[in-house]
Amino acid sequence: MGVGPPVLRLSGVSKTYASNGGHSLRALREVSMEVGRGEFVSLVGPSGCGKSTLLGLIAGLEAPTDGAIEIAAETDVSPGRVAYMPQRDLLLPWRSLLDNATLGAEVGGGDRAVARKRAQSLLPSFGLEGFADALPHTLSGGMRQRAALLRTVLLEREILLLDEPFGALDALTRAALQEWLLDVWERLKAAVLFVTHDVEEALWLSDRVYVMSRRPGSIQLDLAVDLPRPRTRDMRGTAGFAALKQRLLDALLADTA
Repeated sequence: MGVGPPVLRLSGVSKTYASNGGHSLRALREVSMEVGRGEFVSLVGPSGCGKSTLLGLIAGLEAPTDGAIEIAAETDVSPGRVAYMPQRDLLLPWRSLLDNATLGAEVGGGDRAVARKRAQSLLPSFGLEGFADALPHTLSGGMRQRAALLRTVLLEREILLLDEPFGALDALTRAALQEWLLDVWERLKAAVLFVTHDVEEALWLSDRVYVMSRRPGSIQLDLAVDLPRPRTRDMRGTAGFAALKQRLLDALLADTA
């Protein structure tokens, strides 16, 4: 998939939180980065470096202290401009899978009947055919994550923010969902900003990987991933993949020295 012009641009974005004791916590420091139209970008960094904070700023859940965020060349970063999937699936236990999937579209003022029809049509692609009426507690972890992503996709935004969507899954389920996500993304043609702690996951999925420093988080490395698409599992054993992985690890470890 070709990468288009930037649909998301951050310029010198910083975030500082004030505390009751008069002290402040600087979470982010002058973060500048871009995501192209249709590009898959991953963000890696140590725990507590501000990755989730950054997604919250892009999603319009709070405002940066300094700097600018542009979405499609506009500085109107209000809730609803992007589709945001947090770490937990947040499925409502009393709603069926289908009703959970259409919740975001309903809250956003969309037509419920249209959203349900589109959700029904996408269930096979998301591996959820036959589970429209299932309640969340009857679903596996992988199915819950696919349902949460379906809810995110149904918002029909040009940018998807995914905050460690596979972090709580076992290795086999995670590997299967990585392949599934690439297949879905290639058909959606949306821009994705994907947060992960897994360096190999980031490389295998992405066109570009940004490495963040310890708090206050800043960009340590902007790495273009020049692996051909479609991606195959055997790429992980190549010298090219190993070299890219080493560059990411070097950037992460340099910040802990």
